[in-house]
Amino acid sequence: MARLEDVAREAGVSASTVSRALSRPDMVSEATRSRVVAVAEALGYRHNAAARALVTGRTGLLAFSVPSLANPFYAPVIAGAQEAAEEAGCELIVVVTNGSPAREQALFDRLAERVDGFAAAAPLSLSPLLTDVARRLPLVTLNRRVRGVSSVVIDTPSGLGELGVHLAGLGHRRIAYLGGPEGSWLDPRRLRGLREAAPDCEVRALGPYPPEFEAGSRAAQAVIDSGCTAVVAYSSTLLLGLLHRMTMLGVTTPQDVSLACADDLSAAGLTMPDVTALHVPAEEAGRRTVERLVHLVSTGSHEAGHRLLRVELRARASTGRPPAPRG
Repeated sequence: MARLEDVAREAGVSASTVSRALSRPDMVSEATRSRVVAVAEALGYRHNAAARALVTGRTGLLAFSVPSLANPFYAPVIAGAQEAAEEAGCELIVVVTNGSPAREQALFDRLAERVDGFAAAAPLSLSPLLTDVARRLPLVTLNRRVRGVSSVVIDTPSGLGELGVHLAGLGHRRIAYLGGPEGSWLDPRRLRGLREAAPDCEVRALGPYPPEFEAGSRAAQAVIDSGCTAVVAYSSTLLLGLLHRMTMLGVTTPQDVSLACADDLSAAGLTMPDVTALHVPAEEAGRRTVERLVHLVSTGSHEAGHRLLRVELRARASTGRPPAPRG
């Protein structure tokens, strides 16, 4: 098996130059990089991650935390993140916080010395804690804005505004909003976007609810008791549970109540036939998050960059005009 020294000898450069050419090509000339890569391929040399870490001080590992793997929203997010990491020559470690700020902080502390940077989807830690993490190692948050920390945010609040206009235009005047998990940064912003876009409607906030099927099923009676003619759910998994339970109770959609949600599970390879939803660029969000993280790692920059990703309203058969008043 070829060694780093063998490549260096054949290429006529030092061993450290070989390591830089293979792990930090920006630090050598293009001619040197091309020569080293050609020799390494000819000799069948594979660069050792441990050796790279000794030379560059980097492990080539990136961590990406998500609240849950049970939420199908994160499947395309992770896919996009993984693809971006591989294109950058990095390995991605996915860790699960279970929606616990304490576990989230413990993961930050435990992995800080093992990874080159950290991405966090919908983190629940207090802003000062996230700012402190960003001072210690590159950090990018997904769907959370913190001063001084790079972020990628899917603009679902404006999408909820579009849903509000859509429902008000159909004639709804009482709308229920099934809120997200407690402590969610996006949840109050989505609710505000819905209320501001439909000022002539009464928007009743129900919850908080975790983005789970069982929680949606549990929310059905609260929706019925509210007297609202339309419902906007924080997530598709929440809406699926609600739809299932209301069907069992004999409530029809959209004849009795219109249903809509803040994300579309089609991005995760799942479908909800004819449900009005926001199409969210989940895979792109994962990719952009890791791309920003790789930039911070490779440049050593501490400058906070922010990217906002647009959503698209897809109106379908689950929303219609409200039922006529009885009597």
